[in-house]
Amino acid sequence: MTVARARLIDLSHTIRAGLVTYPGLPAPVIEPFLTRAASRSAYAPGTEFTMDVITLIGNTGTYLDSPYHRYEGGTDLAGLDLDTLVDLPAEVFHLTDAAARGIPAAAFAERGSGLAGSAVLIHTGWDRHFGTPEYRAGAPFLAEDAVGFLVGAGVALVGIDSLNIDDTEGSGERPAHSALLAAGIHVVEHLTGLGDVPASGGTFSAVPPKIEGFGTFPVRAFARVPGPVG
Repeated sequence: MTVARARLIDLSHTIRAGLVTYPGLPAPVIEPFLTRAASRSAYAPGTEFTMDVITLIGNTGTYLDSPYHRYEGGTDLAGLDLDTLVDLPAEVFHLTDAAARGIPAAAFAERGSGLAGSAVLIHTGWDRHFGTPEYRAGAPFLAEDAVGFLVGAGVALVGIDSLNIDDTEGSGERPAHSALLAAGIHVVEHLTGLGDVPASGGTFSAVPPKIEGFGTFPVRAFARVPGPVG
């Protein structure tokens, strides 16, 4: 007998010491606060622990941007509603053959009426370059007309497996971040593995720690999709 059961797909990059997520930003530093050897003197024989310290910028690995990241007075990580982060209907757009770097509104138009409240996940395939010098140059991004379309569609979250949801090779303007976060739409960047997620029928979750006065932090992003289990 075959039973329908959810299958989980990890969509996050692994964070490790020295990881370069975005060129120019500091890499994480991981170091021990208490080593296993040093802990032995504090516990009963055979009992030992390790306690470690990680120093990282919020923009590390696969991370979520809250409105506070862009706007003073915007909702910070501690203020985010779990209903906007967990088990969102996942609408995945597989655009690995896009003709231009800027992904236009036309790419989303066919499903536009059904996107309200969903996580729109943009699969460009650019994650194949993550951690290499090639990741920075020529990265796909969300064109400005697409930003307006998704805001108007009432989506809950927009994620991309690329360097940035905006074009970082032009001016310092960031229209995607500005409009999406102003509308309370979360942004998740540096996703990976979206090629394994079906266009629709699954859910998406990405939950950061509950930190006051902080706008961006790594998440363990994942999709939940139907899968037969024998």
